[in-house]
Amino acid sequence: MDQVPVVIGNYRLGKNLGIGAFGKVKHATNVITGHHVAIKILNRNRIQQLDMTEKVKREINILKQCTHAHIIRLYEVIDTPSDIFVVMEYVPHGELFDYIVMKGRLSPDEARHFFHQIIAGVEYCHYHNIVHRDLKPENLLLDAEQNLKIADFGLSNTMRDGEFLRTSCGSPNYAAPEVISGNLYAGPEVDVWSCGVILYALLCGSLPFDDESIPNLFKKIKSGMYSLPSHLSTLSRDLIPRMLVVDPMKRITIPEIRQHPWFQHKLPLYLTFTPDMLELHENTLDHDTADEVCQIPRLVATPAEVEQAVLGSSDRNDLRVAYELILDSKRSRQRAAEVAMAQQAAAATTPPAFASASGRNSPNGPAPALALQMQAQNQEKAEKATAALTGSVSPSGASQPTRRRRWYLGIQSKKEPAHVMTEVYKALASLGCDWQMLEIYRIKCRCRIASLMPIAGDGRATPFGFSPSPGSPHPANEFIKIYLTLYKVQPSIYLLDFQKLDGNPFDFMTLCARIITELKALSQASRQLQQQLALQQQQQQLALQQQHQHQPPLDTMRAQQPHPQTLPTLPHDASHPQPPFQPGSAPARQHMANVLPPVPHSTGDSHHHPGVVPSDPATSTPESMELR
Repeated sequence: MDQVPVVIGNYRLGKNLGIGAFGKVKHATNVITGHHVAIKILNRNRIQQLDMTEKVKREINILKQCTHAHIIRLYEVIDTPSDIFVVMEYVPHGELFDYIVMKGRLSPDEARHFFHQIIAGVEYCHYHNIVHRDLKPENLLLDAEQNLKIADFGLSNTMRDGEFLRTSCGSPNYAAPEVISGNLYAGPEVDVWSCGVILYALLCGSLPFDDESIPNLFKKIKSGMYSLPSHLSTLSRDLIPRMLVVDPMKRITIPEIRQHPWFQHKLPLYLTFTPDMLELHENTLDHDTADEVCQIPRLVATPAEVEQAVLGSSDRNDLRVAYELILDSKRSRQRAAEVAMAQQAAAATTPPAFASASGRNSPNGPAPALALQMQAQNQEKAEKATAALTGSVSPSGASQPTRRRRWYLGIQSKKEPAHVMTEVYKALASLGCDWQMLEIYRIKCRCRIASLMPIAGDGRATPFGFSPSPGSPHPANEFIKIYLTLYKVQPSIYLLDFQKLDGNPFDFMTLCARIITELKALSQASRQLQQQLALQQQQQQLALQQQHQHQPPLDTMRAQQPHPQTLPTLPHDASHPQPPFQPGSAPARQHMANVLPPVPHSTGDSHHHPGVVPSDPATSTPESMELR
């Protein structure tokens, strides 16, 4: 007797596809459209036992934001009292890892085909401030058309402007040096490193960093110790080392990878679109697909209802899911056709030659001369705009060469971190700010906006340089909240970073300007104090030298002393001769006791008076923070 299939919502469950940490993954079919999906069944009790509630919520929220062709698609989430059913895109051909194990190293064109899709998906994640942090062939799935889908966002996280990540996670063989070292990282650079390891595995069939011993593996990763096989092309030998740079600040970025000649070769048209262009396309209704949804017998809907379900906030979730399933299937066929066309067009042209290490020349990009001209024009416009903002425009114009100035994020200082934070506390106190210490070098600060702004004629606070508007007064209880964090950027070089937590951007900039002004004033006062102490020390040394010069020699002082005279002899009884006067005798001790004041008992420990200050100004007063 056949077993009755289980139906959850609009899905008929089928065979098991795998078993995860929280439950099973089953194949299912949408009973309305007939499309295949994969349903991840998450047991609530199991999630609570493993304390993974926040992790599951974060992964679901991240997948809801991603509607890219090469990121696993989330269609809907069905909640029950015991389980959570996550309906996802079905990818039947398994992991890229198994594909590499089966075929070994791939051809350059096949590796490039997969790499195109990986970079496009990762770029889309970074556009939405999502960092994956666990990119590896095991988390890259293949669909029926051999297209890649980035999956498993369990270790991913959301990036926030001005904040860094520090969690050491991911697979050791694919993790960046800054991740395994426990250092702070922004996010995109660690995904670039993982993509470099994956590209190496695609072209070579092995991993660049591999060792049975984890300490030895970490040593290789931190030092960037790997070798490039001789069969790699010149362009690939240029791209891989630029992705596997140990220093994250010198590592190539996703936009630079996109401009590399090896990447530009045979690039399909749909992968040339930027994430913002894709977002605009996603927010546009495909009317042909909407008409197909309206023709489904089990769905009674009008095109307007479908549009409201897709682009609006309608409760007709069945319409939205049916629309997305049909549209994804249609676009998948279109992308396969575009990939074939790109390969045919590239086969008729000459492969790109390696022109320079920067990899800016590409057959699909602008001509080198035009690119250089555009770059020069953009640089000239940027310099003119900067000069206009800073008021440094010279009357002679371009005849005088402008001095290139290096820009920094925040305030840099070479002083000790403790001294820098002390100066920050003084500046905040002088401005009347409140603060809370979150960590040793990270504080949360708030300041009343009215105390920062000059008062207008009607008694309202206005930002510096702006005229008050009738509808924008600052209430007395309105605050601007910021984060202040001190980072170590280089040995003996520290950076104070400002980050807006809550409030108006103009108020934030005003508060930053006031804090910087106070820090500069404190730095100037400390520098003047150092100069005064140094001058006092020089004067004291000069006085001592003059005193030594006017003091007579020791022989002259001895010659001026009077000669000792013969003391008269005291009479004594001849029958009772007196013993000679000895310093150590009892009468001598009694005599000394009558003459000398009492001496306090000493324990042998030397104590410095708390009011005594060392004469060296370098140690007596902290160095002032030097602002740049």
